[in-house]
Amino acid sequence: MKTPDESPARDDADSAADTPGKTASRYRIEALAKGLDVLRLFDESVTSLKLREVSDRTGIPMPTAFRVVATLEEGGYLERLPDGSIRPGVAVLLLGSAALRGSSLVQLSEQPLRHLAEETGETVNLGVLVGDQVLYLARLRNSDLVTANIQVGSTLPAAYTSMGKLLLAYLSDAELAAALSNHDFGADAGPNAARSLDELRARLTEIREQGYSLQDQEVAAGLRSVSVPVFGRDASRPAAAINIAVASSRHDVAALRGPLLTRLHATADDISRLLRST
Repeated sequence: MKTPDESPARDDADSAADTPGKTASRYRIEALAKGLDVLRLFDESVTSLKLREVSDRTGIPMPTAFRVVATLEEGGYLERLPDGSIRPGVAVLLLGSAALRGSSLVQLSEQPLRHLAEETGETVNLGVLVGDQVLYLARLRNSDLVTANIQVGSTLPAAYTSMGKLLLAYLSDAELAAALSNHDFGADAGPNAARSLDELRARLTEIREQGYSLQDQEVAAGLRSVSVPVFGRDASRPAAAINIAVASSRHDVAALRGPLLTRLHATADDISRLLRST
């Protein structure tokens, strides 16, 4: 005989199994969804917002936005600045750090990437694609490399980076269009960056065919990098990308296509084997 506590849970599970397409809406908590929508507003380019901006960008009415923000602020996920605007709080950083530390991809990549950095003496990175951005999951930096303040958790436009372009190259036409639907090709970038989607598509086709991606002063003047894919169990879609980043004054493009690319491929193969074995 079912107890009163058991019946609802079993009934819900049975109903969800009968109508899988409705599972998400059945269990969706609107207040939580609104809070997550607010947190997703912040990134490398949006570091703080006024309450009115939060409401406008999410479509959440002002009174509700006020309560959502107040709740997140109380939990430490948002903090208020002297001018009244809000920004992500320490609790968000702790969650992000925990996620990265717990990621099997990051953990399995750590030693191969460290060995690559020591062997080449150059900066090495691990990244994944998030929308039209590449998210840096690991970074071992050569102190001689002068770049923007890129660190673990930073994002850069995928269209301009070697890792981002490589990962974009494996998307279908529909996925690529969706990922870059809001990308501004007129935004600040290096002198050799693609200035249109058509120009980028041509570069992505070449990248897919050759199996690696070069970035020659597309992110910023004076910076070059080469990237290769890392595959898990799905051999058709990279799980991530790794790269070697160098100063253009130290290495030309030919060097990136030579010994550095060979070492990079070997490291990617090592990480891929580790991922497939888990």
